[in-house]
Amino acid sequence: MAPASHPPKTAGALIPATTEVRVTVRAVPHRRVAGRVAQVVACFPVARARGDRPRPRGPVGGPRALLLPVSNLTRDETRGRAAHLSLHTVTVELDLRAARDGGTPTFPTTTTVSLTSTAPTTWLDFLGPRVHAVVVDGEEQPVRFDDGRVHVEGLRTDGGESTVVVRGEGAYSRTGEGLHRFVDPVDGQTYLYTQYEPADARRVFANLEQPDLKASYTFVVTAPEDWHVLSNSAAQEVSDAEDGGRTWTFAPTPPLSTYITAVVAGPYHREEGNWSRELPDGTTLEVPLGLWCRASLAPYLDAAEFLEVTRQGLDLFHDAFDYPYPWGKYDQVLVPEYNLGAMENPGLVTFTEHYLFRSQATEAQREGRATTILHEMAHMWFGDLATMRWWDDLWLKESFADYMGTYATATATRFSTAWTSFALRRKAWAYRQDQLPSTHPVVADIPDLEAAKQNFDGITYAKGASVLKQLVAFVGPEAFLAGARVYFPRHAFGSTTLPDLLAALEEASGRDLSAWSGQWLETTGPSTLTAEVDLAQGEDGRETVALLRVHQEDAGGVLRDHRLVVGCYAAGEDGALVRTHRFETDVTGAVTEVAEAAGIPAPDLVLVNDDDLTYAKVRLDPRSSATALRSAGTLAEPLSRAVVWSALWNATRDAVLPAERFLDAVVSQLPAEEEIGIARDLLAHAATAVEHYLPVEQRAGARGLLAEETYARLTEREPGSGLQLVWARAFADAAARAPEAAGHVRAVLAGEVEGLRLDPDLRWSLWQALAAVGEAGPEDLDGELALEDTATTRLARRAALAGRPDADVKAGAWAELGLPAPGTDAALGDSDLSNDEVDAVLTGLTQPLHADLLDGYVEQYFALLPAIWEGRSIEIAERLVQGLYPSWAAEEDGAVEEQPVVRRTRRWLDEHAEAPAGLRRTVLEQLDDLERALRARAAAA
Repeated sequence: MAPASHPPKTAGALIPATTEVRVTVRAVPHRRVAGRVAQVVACFPVARARGDRPRPRGPVGGPRALLLPVSNLTRDETRGRAAHLSLHTVTVELDLRAARDGGTPTFPTTTTVSLTSTAPTTWLDFLGPRVHAVVVDGEEQPVRFDDGRVHVEGLRTDGGESTVVVRGEGAYSRTGEGLHRFVDPVDGQTYLYTQYEPADARRVFANLEQPDLKASYTFVVTAPEDWHVLSNSAAQEVSDAEDGGRTWTFAPTPPLSTYITAVVAGPYHREEGNWSRELPDGTTLEVPLGLWCRASLAPYLDAAEFLEVTRQGLDLFHDAFDYPYPWGKYDQVLVPEYNLGAMENPGLVTFTEHYLFRSQATEAQREGRATTILHEMAHMWFGDLATMRWWDDLWLKESFADYMGTYATATATRFSTAWTSFALRRKAWAYRQDQLPSTHPVVADIPDLEAAKQNFDGITYAKGASVLKQLVAFVGPEAFLAGARVYFPRHAFGSTTLPDLLAALEEASGRDLSAWSGQWLETTGPSTLTAEVDLAQGEDGRETVALLRVHQEDAGGVLRDHRLVVGCYAAGEDGALVRTHRFETDVTGAVTEVAEAAGIPAPDLVLVNDDDLTYAKVRLDPRSSATALRSAGTLAEPLSRAVVWSALWNATRDAVLPAERFLDAVVSQLPAEEEIGIARDLLAHAATAVEHYLPVEQRAGARGLLAEETYARLTEREPGSGLQLVWARAFADAAARAPEAAGHVRAVLAGEVEGLRLDPDLRWSLWQALAAVGEAGPEDLDGELALEDTATTRLARRAALAGRPDADVKAGAWAELGLPAPGTDAALGDSDLSNDEVDAVLTGLTQPLHADLLDGYVEQYFALLPAIWEGRSIEIAERLVQGLYPSWAAEEDGAVEEQPVVRRTRRWLDEHAEAPAGLRRTVLEQLDDLERALRARAAAA
């Protein structure tokens, strides 16, 4: 899975942290995207925090909310269930013929399970509103359905197979969980898709919801006759149904876990392709390729590039893993209102529609899409073929897919600088996550499903991938891939654990990896590496290095072994930094001397972890820091520039480098930056620094400066270039917080910037900026919507309307979320908003320029937290808890711990010690971000 880019699970993939969209500055990065109207602060996703006990959830699709129980499931329970039964085949029958009727909230669902058991009883997991019948070996049983479990009795215990049939009703979703239903406003067509990870298949059909109980699945889906229906395998038969519609019967799959089964249905548009390779036995492996999207988006589907990357990835992974692609076909579907970047359902990968570029797309966006395509493809082996036994080992698929996705992008496609984006963007997500109070080891202790849902975060993805990059530097790339070639055939279609993988890697590399595992996979926190340089006077009067040492600060009580590069740079006659020396070395313990550096001319910049081989925060020594602030942008290699900028950004976040100095460096050096990904990410960092790490009294001036600078650069860049577009997007974002920029906004909208294409996404970001500063009202926004009325533009309009600086507007947006007004004791209300619509409202409601309009909502926020967590879908609850956290109300005078919002948050945590763990974790993370920001502001002041 890929994170949402809004991060991000690249769940297959979470952010993608790869889609380039408008930045909305909030107190905490928000990993959802609603068109171009919401984006991660600094473009990084956050954890999928969940609660720790069953609770009702809704609404789930339809005009009336269906409150469904969310049953927890423990590791011990699943081990006990797996110990007494074996799963053989599962047939799932879904009747979706009424899906186009928005007044029909449910669909018939029937599961037939063939299993053997040594115990007469078990249970199936199901989160539908009703179970109509339970039949065991032809005998109907009384229905016992509670807490998300369908109880089953009368199983054979003599070694023979039992057949269990469960008939019930599932609920359509509007939150991206289970079976999501979406109606396209362009043509009124209805589209369905499933999203399950980690445990939402039980929202669609009764099953045994644990990854180690694999089975061969046969899906039988009845739907409107003019629809396309897809599943993991190819359709074996399509026939007319008795009561109308058509029935698609799909071929049985190889053994699968529940969470990677999938169904997609609707009038999707298709592009076709093919990939083939000759096998060692002389036969040819033929893999049909399909690429699907909504019919109204077909004109924007750049199938040629999408399928080219797909073929390049299949070529690379076929050779690298020496295990032929095992899933028959390879369909990829771009789906609406998706919570993730993508999901690795074998044979049927689903992606967010933000990877379908309706508007202009930079090379950095295309690189991000390619990385996500290849991340999901890596899962076909890491995760789908060999699957973790339980969610403790989620990293066995996500860390590997994150690493292999970037590796494949840099190796097999035209995007050869993919590791640069990884260094500056992906690892920043990891460093942030690893310093939160909720951090955990890469190999985590996951006692239940609720804990598993919290584990799709920057540790499992980006830190795990960074650790694997260090492992490759340690054992060598050939040994690493040779270990994969041992691992896959040994565990094909089975379940694995950490020792299984380590055994394969040790066998291939000849190295004992137990110490490496202990240091890197079972500890928390990033190491911090700093160079210390002692200089001496040479005989010619020039300074030379007398001693170069690398200091390591421990991470979570451990000093790790690092294989890395130390680069030494000097300024040339033109002022550009040139690498004069490169030392590849092993850093161990608290201090490591780089003996080879003795006697070299004194460098202007010493860069520890040049080439970005290890996972560690880099602290620049004083001389190097001054050089970087002056000249980081002159480094020739983009990857080296990314490592230096990452060091400066981490120092800013850690209150070591005042935010003003970081901003000065960005503003002075970024105009010369030619790497689109670096420019994009540094502009996002700059916006975050202004809003969070700069003292409040400096903020207004900095907002205006950022808007002015981005506008100036926008007009100077090559007309029609990707860099011009990056600066245009940054200007639109900055202008939403700088009223003095409204004239420039109107000039851009009027087409006065040469070569800038005013596509709908850019136009709407400019209109949102005008609305935020009170220069655009409903009539203006309605007029813009009339130019193109689509799902995306409706979201943009919704965000713009909620973003106006008016107290009544804010009250209306608050009510639209189903939240009772401040000062009232009313219960949490219903809200028919989808996941993307909630994002849009939050984006406007929390617009930073007029956050003072929400001061009266602070107490109501804390009062509503339990009700929000209990009464909303987890996807919606997370958005509300994160997006509405009142960091904007924090004052700066006095000690951090005495700030009103800090004190109020800590009081809430003290008073709600028994609150669900996921809710507490989410609040704690917001608090940690706020305290970090306050410390940075104090240091800057």
